[in-house]
Parts: sequence; C-alpha cells; structure tokens
Amino acid sequence: MYVLIISGIIPVIASFWPPLRFYQNTKALLCSIALIVILFWLWDVAAIYRGHWWFNPEGVWQARIFNMPVEEGLFFVVIPFCCIFTWEAVNYLGGKRS
Repeated sequence: MYVLIISGIIPVIASFWPPLRFYQNTKALLCSIALIVILFWLWDVAAIYRGHWWFNPEGVWQARIFNMPVEEGLFFVVIPFCCIFTWEAVNYLGGKRS
C-alpha cells in the first residue's frame, strides 16, 4: 500500500497543474482505467480462486474484496493512472499537445 501511495501522490497532485489540464480528460481516463480494472481484477480473482497464486498475509493488509487484498485491486487503478499521466505530461512537455 505504501508503494502505491508513494507512486500515486505526485501524479495526482501534478494532474491539477493548469498548463497540463490533465483533469479535463476525466471521461477518457475513467474509461481507460475501468477497462484495465475489469479485465485484470477478474483475472486476479479467478487465479486466486483456482489457487494459482496467493498473497502472504504478513505483506498485505487484511482488508479484502472477493478474497483479493485491497492493495492488489488499487494497483489496477493507481499504476494505470500514473502511466497515463506520465504519457500526457511527456506529450505536453515535448510539445505534442498545446
């Protein structure tokens, strides 16, 4: 969870930087992240139920959704957000977007 917080805090704060205007693309961002969450969350839940992998209780919080640690589910939201934000920031700073 701490890695997710550290990874996501700067992109979340910087997404409100006025010249970048990242916050104006909310619909596209949510659709993109929702697709990732649906596909990979279902895949993870199925793999856990089949016993293909598990999570060490000492390494994750006890909170679970469909027998999957909350951190694993949030990974599919935070990391795609960071990736999309980085892509948009690089495009903006590289002059591809006005």
